[in-house]
Amino acid sequence: MHQPIHHSRRRFAVVLGTNEIASAVAVQLHRTGFAVVMSHDPFPPVIRRRMAFHDALFGDPVSVDGVMGERADDGMQIYHALRHSPAIQVTWLPLPDLLPVRSIDLLVDARMQKHRVTPDLSRLARLSIGLGPGFATAVNCDVAIETRPGRSGLIVAQGWTDAADGVASPLGDAGAERFQYSQATGRWHTAVEIGRRVFKGFVLGHLGGEPVRAPCDGIVRGIARDGSDVPVRVKLLEIDPRGRHAQWTGLDSRGRTIADAVCRAAGKLDEPQDARAYVRV
Repeated sequence: MHQPIHHSRRRFAVVLGTNEIASAVAVQLHRTGFAVVMSHDPFPPVIRRRMAFHDALFGDPVSVDGVMGERADDGMQIYHALRHSPAIQVTWLPLPDLLPVRSIDLLVDARMQKHRVTPDLSRLARLSIGLGPGFATAVNCDVAIETRPGRSGLIVAQGWTDAADGVASPLGDAGAERFQYSQATGRWHTAVEIGRRVFKGFVLGHLGGEPVRAPCDGIVRGIARDGSDVPVRVKLLEIDPRGRHAQWTGLDSRGRTIADAVCRAAGKLDEPQDARAYVRV
């Protein structure tokens, strides 16, 4: 029988991003005994907010798959939370502000910034993991994991993860046509809640005063938070057309697969340092 882990002895994980993939990773790491802090990045906007801890940043009560998230505003609050709080900490603080809090055991970049230059995570934590395009084991992280459909969760032993191909992951029979993208920069306004049934052409919000309509019939699976400043050519909203099989809360199969791969890779923390040396070559 496993003994409960005292909070003060939990290993410290930082997950970059507050999207649904980052949140799935945070949930699974939390369940394996890590104290987890999620660091928000504003790009791209988070749309699958009922599957993510993102809205905790605004003080909203958030639970993902039964795990609670709470907002943390400064390093001292996070330090105390790592010792005493059972919730995942969600913060606006960037990684440089988290480094002094405590030595990081595990750092996971789950921001899914497909077309941006990825940072070098090496030596910022005992073990660093990069998810998706732009990462290579022993180049800018210790472990690189694929996120592309059909290869999600594959740990890349050598070379780079697959580059972004611009093809949307399928959801039932729908691809990119289930999304609406921003046509310009602007302030986004919407009164529509995730989980609402809508029909093609229904106005879901306004970007810079211009109406944005539902691209198809279905359930609102994701939509950018009201009042967000949105850059051009990013996803604003998503419709799930699968009828009674639609999902807009909890962890989906892709998120679980990627998160489980992260947990397997995190097992390297239990190996002797010299057994992990190959990733530093």
